[in-house]
Amino acid sequence: MAEEMEIDDSLYSRQRYMLGDSAMKRMARSNVFLSGLGGLGIEIAKNVTLAGVKRLTIHDTKAVAVSDLSSHFFVRESDISANRAVASQKRLAELNPYVTVDTWTQLFDESSTLDFLNSYQCVVLCGATEKLQCHVNDHCRHHNPPIMFISCDVRGVFSYTFCDFGDHFQVVDVNGEEPVDLFIADITKANPGVVSINDTMHSTHELETGMSVKFKEVVGMAELNGSTHVVRVLNSKQFSISDTSSYTSYQHGGIASQIKTSAYVKFNSLHQQLTQPSSSMTPDLGKMEVSAQMFVAFRALHAFAAKNGCLPQIRDNSDAMRLIQLAEELSVQVNTSGLQAVIKPNTLDHTMLRQLAYTARGTLSPLCACVGGVVAQETLKALTGKYTPISQWLFLDAAELLTGQDQLDSSNFVLRNDRYDELRVCLGEGLLQQLQSQHLFMVGCGAIGCELLKNFALLGVGVAGKITITDHDLIEKSNLNRQFLFRPHHIQKPKAEVAATSALEINPQFKVDARTDRVGPATEQDIYNDRFFQQQNMSVNALDNLEARRYMDNRCVSNQCALIDSGTMGSKGHVQVIVPHLTESYTSQQDPPDKDVPYCTLKSFPATIEHTIQWARDKFENLFVQKPQMFNKFWEVHVSPSAAVEKARGGAMLDGIVKVAKMLKSRPHKWTECVALGRVKFEKCFNHKAQTLLHAFPLDTAMKDGSLFWQSPRRPPSPVKFDICDDNHLLFVITFARLHAELCGIPFTEQDCSVDVVRSIISTVVVAEFKPSSKHIETDTAAKKPDAVEVSSEVVDLSVCSLDSVSTTVSPGDLTMNHLSFEKDVDSNGHIDFITASSNLRAIMYGIEPIDRLKTKLIAGRIVPAIATTTAAVAGFVSITTCCSSLSLQWCTLDNFVVGL
Repeated sequence: MAEEMEIDDSLYSRQRYMLGDSAMKRMARSNVFLSGLGGLGIEIAKNVTLAGVKRLTIHDTKAVAVSDLSSHFFVRESDISANRAVASQKRLAELNPYVTVDTWTQLFDESSTLDFLNSYQCVVLCGATEKLQCHVNDHCRHHNPPIMFISCDVRGVFSYTFCDFGDHFQVVDVNGEEPVDLFIADITKANPGVVSINDTMHSTHELETGMSVKFKEVVGMAELNGSTHVVRVLNSKQFSISDTSSYTSYQHGGIASQIKTSAYVKFNSLHQQLTQPSSSMTPDLGKMEVSAQMFVAFRALHAFAAKNGCLPQIRDNSDAMRLIQLAEELSVQVNTSGLQAVIKPNTLDHTMLRQLAYTARGTLSPLCACVGGVVAQETLKALTGKYTPISQWLFLDAAELLTGQDQLDSSNFVLRNDRYDELRVCLGEGLLQQLQSQHLFMVGCGAIGCELLKNFALLGVGVAGKITITDHDLIEKSNLNRQFLFRPHHIQKPKAEVAATSALEINPQFKVDARTDRVGPATEQDIYNDRFFQQQNMSVNALDNLEARRYMDNRCVSNQCALIDSGTMGSKGHVQVIVPHLTESYTSQQDPPDKDVPYCTLKSFPATIEHTIQWARDKFENLFVQKPQMFNKFWEVHVSPSAAVEKARGGAMLDGIVKVAKMLKSRPHKWTECVALGRVKFEKCFNHKAQTLLHAFPLDTAMKDGSLFWQSPRRPPSPVKFDICDDNHLLFVITFARLHAELCGIPFTEQDCSVDVVRSIISTVVVAEFKPSSKHIETDTAAKKPDAVEVSSEVVDLSVCSLDSVSTTVSPGDLTMNHLSFEKDVDSNGHIDFITASSNLRAIMYGIEPIDRLKTKLIAGRIVPAIATTTAAVAGFVSITTCCSSLSLQWCTLDNFVVGL
């Protein structure tokens, strides 16, 4: 996947839509060094490998211990005593064939020479000492160009992440959002000029003060065209620009296109941040006050480890007091730096410090998932400049899980030399047993489902109860980029069954019932009935569609079953806790429905590329799905042309007879006829259609109020003249011919689809001249698409005659057609190629800028961008919530989560 190589869209398509090709290629040229392969390190390694860097070197000097099995999903009991990096390498490498995963097992410390890091673009340290972090950070900063540096750790239920990307880090895209094109309604002639957007096209302009826009197609105030202006937002419909008082008066039209610009971020070194911490740490928005406390707490923990050669003993009060004393001393040092905004004197949270001391020798695997998602995303930001990095520090915790532990006997936390020891340190034996006795129902085994199943296996959820999972889907190649429990040899196998088998490899004690039944009305009585839901302690959604989410919400509410819902979209994610009678349900609040595009806009007056893509998508459905289905249904009822003719002449009204007669008469029987039909269809759609509109509404047509008919957002069409040398013209004809041949069962070869063969066929096709039509052209934006087009009796009679004329020559095979099913992820089927060619030709016809196949596929396929980093973080939060519920906390105290990486 180097610069000159193509990106494997069948694997990376969902991630590609989030990061973009430029970022993907930068990432594919980058090397990452990751040190520390514990529970957090393996999460980061998994996410970075799935993302597709060039090379990942995993470093560790420790051997696998039994306790690692509670958070490290890529080591097994058979790996105990082996080096953690070496034991993980093979399973990591299986995740992505484009990534080289190698190991390094040599010890290095704060006195080591670090030249071996010079070939890497990013270095990530997990669980390193403070001195080693500073030593590596200094080396990275002084290298030319700087090596991006990240350090992080999870201790018990607390964590930190630190980033340093140098003094002048370029963020090429601060938020990853698509730039907007705004249709203009008015521009004042003033200082400053005020731009009002067309509210029939936009509900809000979505701009922020300081952003830039570039103008085009403005009529009247033509001085603006081609110029770029910084905006100041006035309200959701208006923004001001520079002085327009000397410009000519605005008349109509115009588009303001957002221009995305780079931003530059200055990072401080770790040493500077430790002595003079920034007051602008990235906060956990649910715990705004915690960051400063945890900054001091982790500094104290590092000082404790350096002084005593170990972490505080489990539940040891004297060690906890030593940690508190160190924190008090450090807080004074921080305050003397003049940054008292970080933490005020005498406000240290002794409870939190004690909890950190008690749990520091443990590891909460769901928190590793959360932090692993965040750190992997920061790694990708460091390599690509896509998205704004965190403001150096981020602290996350799951201290809610420690509620009530002061009343527990210390025997709850005694180590037992088993796979759950590191969890036992954090949760205690009581909560561990409650988790193990859970009966949980999880719907969906896709990206979030795989991550959840991994987390549940590590936690031991259901090992003394049962987890039931269901997913009716089969594994596809595009799943492998995020659904890490699957491998290439699993393609076309049931997701639920493979996910369950993979989870059992992580924890052989795991008890999971994998099913492939769809959850819905069809299984409501016999399988997922009321009794089934009432047996569950909790249900968890790992779904990707609204209908299924609403159904699960309804079933859980009606059966008094708690439900946790989650989802992702690119770098964003959410977790919602739904408890009957305590919280709102999933359907209590709904996003406003998408604004429908008027029928006449799609039919005759497109203004944006989205309109032309929707038209092309509708054209695909009409030509290759709906019409063939109608054709087959007609002949299933009427058997033969002679029988249909007899019924029609007997006075029967035969639905669809006009369309069927036309399809039967024009039905091709060989490849050359399919190509000829494609050429004729081109003329009709992209030439004659434009001429029809201009004949009905000449360019100087005026409305009743005197305004021009053809003014923004309505765009006048220009007939497209077929060019046999134009690739897009040929693509339309070839894909139309291919798809039509498939409908009619006509064989064709790769040679038949070649440009030379198709050109030779097209050169013999006679295309009819344009004849003006008297058909009504809808212009009312409130008008709906008619259910059926009325046809005159004369047209029906002609259709009957047409059927009669072929009744003796058609074969039974002529009375059936194959119908297609739109599939966006099979590039060889020509579906996206047809839609891309159709959409872009229509865009050219209306003066709209065409777009490439990749973006067309995103819009036409309604693809939701996705990446493993967000999925891991969201699944981690779901798993923490699952633990909280098992703790019998008051459900109403559990928060919903919103994640933005």
